[in-house]
Amino acid sequence: MIRRILLGYDGSEISREAFAFALDLARRYDAELHVLAVARPLEYADDVEAEAVIENSRRHYDKVLGALRPMLAGEPVKSELHVVVGHPAEQIVRYAEGHGIDHIVVGHRGHTRFDRWLIGSVARQVIAYAHCAVTVVRK
Repeated sequence: MIRRILLGYDGSEISREAFAFALDLARRYDAELHVLAVARPLEYADDVEAEAVIENSRRHYDKVLGALRPMLAGEPVKSELHVVVGHPAEQIVRYAEGHGIDHIVVGHRGHTRFDRWLIGSVARQVIAYAHCAVTVVRK
């Protein structure tokens, strides 16, 4: 049974499509919907620079998630919106484990084959490490 759904969200077109899918799923199963945005820290930066980038990212994702609030306001679905810092796949899996998530929804990015081979995609990494079902929404 699906009781808690987690959506990895970045405000992109495909993540908006994944939002619509996750919201519909939450309605159908009368499940909670958790929406998680992940601000990536810089790989190589000094502490001051990294802090500034993280703070800007947090503000950006607060606005991105804020745009979802009106869409969720009239819904019969309990929802939570969070911004965390780290690698997206790692944070999505960690959040899912820590919050008893039954189902994860993520959007699929249209990277080239070489990019997917070289770095892997967030969706692929979530599928590999998640303890629960994962749905990948494609265009």
